[in-house]
Amino acid sequence: MASPIRIDDVSDPGSPGIMGYYRSLSLGAAAAFFLTGTAFLLIPSGVLAFFNRVSRGFGMQPTGVEVPGLYLALTGGYMYAVTVLAFQMARNPRNWVFPFLLAQAKAASSFFSFILCVFSQPALILLANSVVDGLIAAAAFVFYRKIKSMNP
Repeated sequence: MASPIRIDDVSDPGSPGIMGYYRSLSLGAAAAFFLTGTAFLLIPSGVLAFFNRVSRGFGMQPTGVEVPGLYLALTGGYMYAVTVLAFQMARNPRNWVFPFLLAQAKAASSFFSFILCVFSQPALILLANSVVDGLIAAAAFVFYRKIKSMNP
């Protein structure tokens, strides 16, 4: 029978199970958040144009490709914050606060993207963000619960 994963296992590269990969997954998420945020800041119209091309195949409405500066500032700030949270998860694997906060941020993003997609504009980029951020929120919540149970 396999031994249960201890909180010390989170930072032990040889530990069994998903918690053994926690630091690598967190660092990978930080890199993905950084690259996504950078793409939205540097080429927002290009990102939106790509999703518009793909959305036509699904019969969904395209979105506007002009992005006001305020939305770029908010997007950049949000992506910076989630990047820092994921990086801190990798640096401090025993601290349950970082996955808890990441779960909250991604759940809020998922929820509002879903609401906008359903009630405002059925756009692929909103649906994709709702699904992806929902999955990230769920994963971060699972990590939060596991780490908190081992290190209250």
